[in-house]
Amino acid sequence: MLTLFHSPGACSMGIVFLLEELGVDYTLAAIDLRKGEQNDTAFRQMNPKGKVPTLILDDGTALTEFPAIAYWLCRRFGTAELWPDTIDGQARVLELVEFLVASIHMRGFTFLAMPQKFSADPAAQDSLRALGRREVETGLATAAAQHGAALCARSRIGIEDAALFYILVWARALGIAVPEPLSTYAEALLARPSAQVALRGLAAG
Repeated sequence: MLTLFHSPGACSMGIVFLLEELGVDYTLAAIDLRKGEQNDTAFRQMNPKGKVPTLILDDGTALTEFPAIAYWLCRRFGTAELWPDTIDGQARVLELVEFLVASIHMRGFTFLAMPQKFSADPAAQDSLRALGRREVETGLATAAAQHGAALCARSRIGIEDAALFYILVWARALGIAVPEPLSTYAEALLARPSAQVALRGLAAG
């Protein structure tokens, strides 16, 4: 059985969401990032990067990095509807996932929520928070303009939704407005039963 190392509230909740959508049997292992458990020796032996999500496969090997885990799950367990059947469609999905994770998450939310990782100076931290918020707001506007209408028009769930899920949860938690039509899509996405499980953090799959 798959084991997902997950910290409630972290981006790994997007993988919980996807596992639930796919109906995959899995277990959750808690990693408390605030207590620094990602730096424990046992966890570092599984994932030297010290990050969640970390997915332990049936053969005991670890798969890391959000886009790679989401892609593997979708291809391993998903139906044809979960993954486009054309190379152009597949590239567009990966384009959106990469933008959500590498730009909105890493350049936006990381600066906004954890500026102390980059500077000990309070003034610099304030500047980083402001920069991070702008990156998130600009990124959400770009995602809404480029992908919002298409997301609202489709019926399938895919790996992009796993990333969208945690991005939208974080935006709401920090009081960042989600522009239309992405806001309408967010309402539907967050109302799904799988979203409720992911938000519970350590509910078993």
